Amino acid sequence: QVQLVESGGGLAQAGGSLRLSCAVSEGILSSYTMGWFRQAPGREREFVALIIWSGSREDYSDSVRGRFSISRDYAKNTVYLQMDSLKPEDTAVYYCAARRFADMLWDIDDTDYWGKGTLVTVSS
Repeated sequence: QVQLVESGGGLAQAGGSLRLSCAVSEGILSSYTMGWFRQAPGREREFVALIIWSGSREDYSDSVRGRFSISRDYAKNTVYLQMDSLKPEDTAVYYCAARRFADMLWDIDDTDYWGKGTLVTVSS
């Protein structure tokens, strides 16, 4: 049973930083592309960042590029999302996601596994 467990959400001020973590089942990182998505109140879930299973590249949405950074630690079976220069519009529930051997952003409905999410609130 594959599990993704997010943590690190909370309240931050605009301009501040938070680091989200996604603890994953052992062995997942070597064959699954890991992504972060978010869903703000009243809006659809949207892509934030991903890191390809092979480690060959990362990708970001235009709204977070240059402010957010995705990384992974094999030894800790954890994926991170470092969020800097936070804005109120970053307020959302952030979800960790996994798609087996994906080489690019996938259709959200094709996600293999989801975490339960962690809430990030950015105050102005």
